[in-house]
Amino acid sequence: MKVLSLPKFLNKDSNKFFRILNKRVNDYFKESKIRKTGNWKLYLKTVIIFSMFIVPYFIIMVFDPNQWISLMLIIFSSIGMAGVGMNIMHDGNHGSFSNKKWVNKLMGSSIYILAGNAYNWQIQHNVLHHTFTNIHGHDEDLAAGRILRFSKHSKWFPYHKYQHFYSFLLYGLMTINWAITGDFFQTIRYLKKKLSFKKPISPKKQWINLIFTKIIYFTIWIVLPMVFLNLAWWKILIGFFILHYIAGVILTIVFQLAHVVEKVEMPLPSNLGNMKNSWAIHQLFTTSNFSTNNKILNWFSGGLNFQVEHHLFPKISHIHYKKISKIVKKTALEFNLPYNEYRTTRDAIKSHFNFLKLMGTKPAL
Repeated sequence: MKVLSLPKFLNKDSNKFFRILNKRVNDYFKESKIRKTGNWKLYLKTVIIFSMFIVPYFIIMVFDPNQWISLMLIIFSSIGMAGVGMNIMHDGNHGSFSNKKWVNKLMGSSIYILAGNAYNWQIQHNVLHHTFTNIHGHDEDLAAGRILRFSKHSKWFPYHKYQHFYSFLLYGLMTINWAITGDFFQTIRYLKKKLSFKKPISPKKQWINLIFTKIIYFTIWIVLPMVFLNLAWWKILIGFFILHYIAGVILTIVFQLAHVVEKVEMPLPSNLGNMKNSWAIHQLFTTSNFSTNNKILNWFSGGLNFQVEHHLFPKISHIHYKKISKIVKKTALEFNLPYNEYRTTRDAIKSHFNFLKLMGTKPAL
């Protein structure tokens, strides 16, 4: 993806929206006498979700159950895998899991057991996505190659008119792409551009880390099962694919419902590279919440259905989003700014596929 120059946001928030919002949110934490990071609720959730992901693996490795029981365990593990990504890894890499840096680093490192890489994720997500949200050519979360068209600014191909039918089949490939090729291509691209998060990284160190963690990952999930389980090698590979595919579908859908729906905007910078809004107001136009009254989804999704709050306050743990969402919504409406949300997950899914259909329509000349 070729990028000529980075977009520039307005330096001043003319109506003082974010200054007032930030003060109100800070006052909430001070008055409640609580930290912005995680608490016992997050720590308990961490134990539960890690168990959902890891315990099925050990049951399969130790007891070698029949293939159908193993399949059920793999499906259960894949749900746990997505949960680790949304709750533990995500908060850890944002520095919001704990007020201790080493705990955040440890929890953020759980991305390695999801087949990802911390450096790549932090660049793509923390640097590019959170800074240049929904800006074509800069937010790599919108980059789907030629096969999917998420923005009116992307080139249209005739097969895009069917993308609302075939897109779902591709969503499950996200984490398996991390595992096999994606991380290598990203490392090449990011190191070439000398991108870094917080502090510069040694290219040699990144390559050693990437190769070493990939070897360990494939040893645990493919080599050891082939050595110790009474299953054909191809069945083990199918199980590995199912594990990643289900987790990939869950993770991708959650992202798409927050950014690739009808209510959000995908603005471009001016010819001079300037955006029309400040960074904070830009987040309101480019993110959307969904199904925020669903307690199960709030728990399992790591608060990613509160995407507006997450983008405005990525350093605050998701366990607080429900509470501060009332402050954010009230303040946004006071300033006549958008607060995008869908009442149910079904509404958001419908909007997403309507948007895909719209993007698949041949643009007028």
